[in-house]
Amino acid sequence: MKFNKLIPELSVSNFEKSLEFYTKILGFKIEYQREESKFAFLSFQGSQIMIEQVNEAWNTGRLEYPFGMGINFQIEVENIEPILNSLKENKYPIFIEPKENWYRQDNKLIGNKEFLIKDPDGYLLRFAEDLGTKPL
Repeated sequence: MKFNKLIPELSVSNFEKSLEFYTKILGFKIEYQREESKFAFLSFQGSQIMIEQVNEAWNTGRLEYPFGMGINFQIEVENIEPILNSLKENKYPIFIEPKENWYRQDNKLIGNKEFLIKDPDGYLLRFAEDLGTKPL
């Protein structure tokens, strides 16, 4: 397995609940796990994250829900529909409903069909399906 150059590690309040959310509902794969540390390295279609039970080792301040205020993680996927279907089947709330967004990059527009959810600790996850590019 090749490690990405940037891999976020998310502190979670309930490791088992978060692991179930990421693997059973979203479809992330456990690449490896340290059960004694309540830690897991997860991947999904080329994206990689780590989750670990809150501990004193990494805290820079007091954690309060929602964790990660001011950040969202864009996760590019081949197709957002299977994830949406799983979220609906599991009655998991969608924070921002799916829609097409076009973002300017220099002299072209880059398109995504995307939606946002909050994980169990309030981290914002933005799943994005590539729609290609078009001129301004």
